[in-house]
Amino acid sequence: MSFIAGGLFAQSPIGDGGKQINVGTGFSTWGIPLYAGMDFGVHPDITVGFNVSYRSYNHRWSADDYRLSVLGFFANGNYHFNTLLDIPQEWDLYAGLSLGFVSVSSPSAYKGGTVSGLGLDLQIGGRYYWNDRWGVNLEFGGGNAASGARIGLSYIL
Repeated sequence: MSFIAGGLFAQSPIGDGGKQINVGTGFSTWGIPLYAGMDFGVHPDITVGFNVSYRSYNHRWSADDYRLSVLGFFANGNYHFNTLLDIPQEWDLYAGLSLGFVSVSSPSAYKGGTVSGLGLDLQIGGRYYWNDRWGVNLEFGGGNAASGARIGLSYIL
């Protein structure tokens, strides 16, 4: 029976050669982000991937409110602690680094500072897989691009 129950959950993390899609929302220093990304298993305990995020928020400058938009493109690498810490396979605990580009757009009348450029962030997160394909993800991170948290869904391909 334990062999059958163990087979109900996906290998966690996704493992060497595995692929996973992640989508969700969260909160950050620059508004409420929407994000989507993909992870690729390159080692039993290491994934690399990418994500795209979009945030739009109101910013008050002088007496006026302006709508700013932030678009981020990031590559990431994560180490998954499941093997090292002997974590049950329906759970996934990871930490890593993201490097990318952040583009900030503002109306031409806005005179406040907007900075587009390279972003370097650290993240720590976890997932719980409720079956062999689907999981819920919670991630905290911060760096020079933004700070905040994400919550979303993960789907193993």
